Amino acid sequence: MAEQEKEAALPSKENFSEWYNDLLLKGEIMDVRYPVKGLYVWFPFGFNIRRNVYDIMRRLLDKDHQETMFPLLIPENEFMKEAEHIKGFEDEVYWVTHGGLSPLDVKLALRPTSETAIYPMYKLWIRSHADMPLKLYQIVNTFRYETKHTRPLIRLREITSFKEAHTVHATWDDAAAQVDEAISIYTEFYRQLAVPVLASKRPDWDKFPGADYTIATDALMPDGKTLQVGTAHHLGDNFAKTFDITYEDTEGEQVYAFQTCYGVSERSIAALISIHGDDKGLVLPPAVAPVQVVIIPIIFKKAEGVLEACEEVMNKLEAKGIRVKMDTSDERPGAKYYKWEMKGVPLRLELGPRDLKNNAAMLARRDTGEKQQVSLDTIVDDVSSMLDGIHDSLYEKATESVYSRVFNCETVDDVRENLPKGIAKMFWCGNKECGLKLEDDTGAGILGIPTDQADCRGKCPVCGADAEIQVYVARTY
Repeated sequence: MAEQEKEAALPSKENFSEWYNDLLLKGEIMDVRYPVKGLYVWFPFGFNIRRNVYDIMRRLLDKDHQETMFPLLIPENEFMKEAEHIKGFEDEVYWVTHGGLSPLDVKLALRPTSETAIYPMYKLWIRSHADMPLKLYQIVNTFRYETKHTRPLIRLREITSFKEAHTVHATWDDAAAQVDEAISIYTEFYRQLAVPVLASKRPDWDKFPGADYTIATDALMPDGKTLQVGTAHHLGDNFAKTFDITYEDTEGEQVYAFQTCYGVSERSIAALISIHGDDKGLVLPPAVAPVQVVIIPIIFKKAEGVLEACEEVMNKLEAKGIRVKMDTSDERPGAKYYKWEMKGVPLRLELGPRDLKNNAAMLARRDTGEKQQVSLDTIVDDVSSMLDGIHDSLYEKATESVYSRVFNCETVDDVRENLPKGIAKMFWCGNKECGLKLEDDTGAGILGIPTDQADCRGKCPVCGADAEIQVYVARTY
């Protein structure tokens, strides 16, 4: 990367699109200059963030799921079996038609999602009720021929980090409980990223193709649009009937199983960097920051033991499991501050001769800019406590931001007026015609019915009919 690119200041976050694209390069998350539209390259620093993010997901899932991996290539005859499912993806599929120069007897699809790759195997693996629940997941790349405006981490032709889980259950209710559990896992996953999400049941016309219903989680981005950052689908026995996934029940009868699938992609990282970042660059929650503490030795003409003291502090922090980097480069302190602020390091530790004489160091928080002098005798406990406080502060700030931008609306004009600021919440009669008319009138879509909705009554602003459900309405990515 050219030095001038590193040193140039970011645009203001108020110009979100330009700020976001600049931050990906200057923060060394992704390089957008790969010569295929919609395909991007992870910088090592960004990939380190990705690894930390998905390690959290693995810890949450591995309690009762097993990780696996299925092939990328799906035979056309298997891919085309579930008609409704395929209709939802037919415009997005990449097809492999040749092996070298020879035409293939059967075309192979690059997976846009893996139902049709996994379920032929589930047919072989499921035999009796004792084989369930089966809960597997994989983290893989998927390919979709995206014809809309592509955007790194958000709208891709190669999704490089798609976590998809696929479960099999004996009853419809067991599968429904698993969908709820999936949303609970995702909510906790995003809490650990300090990203608040809103869960809602999608309207029927926006559910996953072939599913009974879909529940999704959305993050509210700085520009007022929402980003779908997780989905969970109750598949009923629709795919089981297509792929003949049956089991022998306690009565000795062969019956169809019930299934779910749920996924999260690198959109999770898009939300993470967009919601927390500022005009100086990234602001990373400690849990996923590749470097949690950067130590800046303040050295004048003589080192006066400063480097040795910094190394001692670094060793103590590393022994505690804290990810530490000491910057001993020849750059001036101000240039080092700028560089590590751009990379979102949660804590900066400054230590110079005067600090050393006082047996102290200065800690500077990336999220608030606050500085605090702490004793070298208690430095490990103070750093650990401050890192915990940074996460809590980021989550609290982000949560307040979300809920301050959810607006209760009684009329279509209210919805239209509030959409540029965030999410409109309104009553809805439940009729598809009203939902589609609202989308036409406002240029925004119904996200869904909030999963935490309380009993209430109102009027549908589109048709004026009595309504007992509310919905989120937003402009989306």
